[in-house]
This record gives sequence, C-alpha cells and structure tokens, in this order.
Amino acid sequence: MSNIGQSLVIAINSAIVAIVTFVPKFVLGLIVLLIGIIIASILKQIVLEIFKTLKIEAFLKKYGVPEGKEEFSWGSILAEITRWFVIIVFLLPTADVWGLPKVDTVLSQVLLYLPNVFVAVIITLVGFVFAKLAHDVVLASTKGLSNETSRAIASISRWAINVFVILAALNQLGVASDLIRILFTGFVAMLAISGGIAFGLGGQNSAKDIVEGIRSKLK
Repeated sequence: MSNIGQSLVIAINSAIVAIVTFVPKFVLGLIVLLIGIIIASILKQIVLEIFKTLKIEAFLKKYGVPEGKEEFSWGSILAEITRWFVIIVFLLPTADVWGLPKVDTVLSQVLLYLPNVFVAVIITLVGFVFAKLAHDVVLASTKGLSNETSRAIASISRWAINVFVILAALNQLGVASDLIRILFTGFVAMLAISGGIAFGLGGQNSAKDIVEGIRSKLK
C-alpha cells in the first residue's frame, strides 16, 4: 500500500507541477492570441471602410464585375482574408508557446497559402474589369458592322478574357495546375481554330476579288 501511496503522491505532484508550469504558458499564449484577434478585427474594419469610402463595390459593379450578397461581397472577402491572415500570424507564436509543433507546421503552410488566395481575388477583380473595358472598346470599334454582329464580337471578347482570368486565378490557387494548363492550351487552340475558320470563310469573297484583280493585271 505504501508503494501505491507513494506512486499516487508522485503522480499528483507531477500533475500539479505540469499544471503550474503550463498555466503561465497558456495565459501568455491566450493573451497573444487575443491581441491578434483584436488587431485582425480592426484591420478587417479598415479594409471594409476603405471599400466603402472609395466606393470600390460600386466601381466594380459599374464595370460588370459579378457581385454577391453583402457577406460575400468583394470587400468582405478581402477583409476576411486579411483578418484570418493576421489571426494565423498570431496563432504561430501561440502554438509555439503552448508547445504544439504540429499545429505550428500546419499553420505555417496555411499562412503561406493565404497570399495566393489574396492574389487570386485581385487577379479576378482586375481581369473582370479589363474584360468589361475590352467589351466596350470592341463594341465601339465595330460600329461599322451590324448591331448583332458587333455585340456578338464584343461578348465573345469579354467571355474569352473572363475564361482566361478564371483559369489564371485557379492556377494561382494551385487547383489542378496540370489540368488548368491543359484547359488553357485547349481554349487558346479553340479560339485560334474558330477564329481562323470564321475569318477564312468570311474572307473568301475578298480573297477571291484580290486574286482576280492580280490576274487581270498580269494579263
């Protein structure tokens, strides 16, 4: 019984020492994490205020960028990415203080991936705006054609750029990179072939007139 009692006392003492040792670390890590959450929330509000003050959402809507509900607006998405980036930055020292090396490794990988998400969102926004501008430019430059043809060419130009933008964003996110490259190559080939066929068929009469003109001059 004495051996059992001694073992029990040793186990209790070890548990007390472990608790006493861990509590300060837990409190310190919790303080670091709370500071990170506060800073992250402040930065989120700053990003939202920037979008609201500069009326970026209205600008994007003007240029045909798809918009979602308020919680899924572009400003909310970028603000949320910023918030989680800061939280994870503060989670890293927290996990280190708490002695969680595996969690630290996972968080480091997530932290390295988040900038890709941010860049992908920026690529998407800029690409959609550029697609709308290209649509307007093509529409204005093809006024000599019929309205239907002009609108069709402008729409094709816009959707072609949108597809490129989506593929570029997915590639930035690392989503099936090999498949994205194959789709990108196939899409370019499709545009080249369809464009060649369209211009080839549409330009047959012009080409015939040119050839007949050259022949008449040579005679």
